Amino acid sequence: MAEDLTVIAGSRQEQYLSLIPQIRALLEGEEDLVANLANTAAALKEQFGWFWVGFYLVRRDELVLGPFQGPVACTRIRKGRGVCGSSWAQEKTLIVPDVEAFPGHIACSSLSKSEIVVPVIRHGEVVAVLDVDSEMPDHFGPTDQQYLEEIVSLITF
Repeated sequence: MAEDLTVIAGSRQEQYLSLIPQIRALLEGEEDLVANLANTAAALKEQFGWFWVGFYLVRRDELVLGPFQGPVACTRIRKGRGVCGSSWAQEKTLIVPDVEAFPGHIACSSLSKSEIVVPVIRHGEVVAVLDVDSEMPDHFGPTDQQYLEEIVSLITF
């Protein structure tokens, strides 16, 4: 297991390409889900400086707040509600350039302006979502989707 994180500057792609092997090393040999989710959220927050990075875990009929980095957050989200609940229901990554324009957006913080939510799918079922918020509008795109989907695939559930 790695114990240090090397943060680099560069294009978004270059940053992900540097970060992914480091996340892989953080997860290697560690079987505890909470530890792995916490380190993944911390590594993403440290590398990119996003406003909020965290996981919500599927617990019966709702998402329950898991490990995260950033200000306090909504604790429970129903399936189909907000960006996280919609990503869960649709079983796909959602990129929202303007959260205020998203129908039913749940405003955990008025400082959040854009968001990407990546479902964590195991054995054909969503078991969690990775939620990332930015204080800047239109902050996320296809590069983030590609690499965040790769990162969540590394986590063993």
